[in-house]
Amino acid sequence: MLDVSVSYNRYKFIGYEFLTWLWFVVEKDQVRIRKLHEELLSLDIGNRIVLENRQRDAVETVTIKGDDAGLEEGLLALRKGAVVSEINLAYKSGEQEWSFTLKAESFHMTSLKCPSAGSVETEEDVEGAVLEKIYLCGKATQLTDSLFESFMKLRLSGEWSKKVVPLVREWIHA
Repeated sequence: MLDVSVSYNRYKFIGYEFLTWLWFVVEKDQVRIRKLHEELLSLDIGNRIVLENRQRDAVETVTIKGDDAGLEEGLLALRKGAVVSEINLAYKSGEQEWSFTLKAESFHMTSLKCPSAGSVETEEDVEGAVLEKIYLCGKATQLTDSLFESFMKLRLSGEWSKKVVPLVREWIHA
């Protein structure tokens, strides 16, 4: 069994590949995302994306933020060999909207904004509102889990290097 630090350093590239693939899928293959999560109305790149390009001992970081920011600089960074290290996503399901950031290196979610839970008018409503908020937070986690599961199945298949990587490269260089 590998030591945790050895495993971490050996496989941390997976998070960067996942977020880079996720950006590609959001831009080019919404059908795949909708198949994974039947209630999904849309999944879009939110208001922030961070890319890193590690070459030799230097790390170049490109941060694109803003509600109407263009992602051209991000694609240019990808052309130069960068990978996505953080991505903010906007997720819509029915009338509800979520916003959260995924970080590649640690696979954790930050800045989660869930839809509002029902109003609390009496003490009896508190428990229901807490349970509803937990349920709403869980929906964002379920979405990311299903996206990551789909990515790993694809990444471990022969289709990854034969079909997916060429499509991602074509998208980056288009």
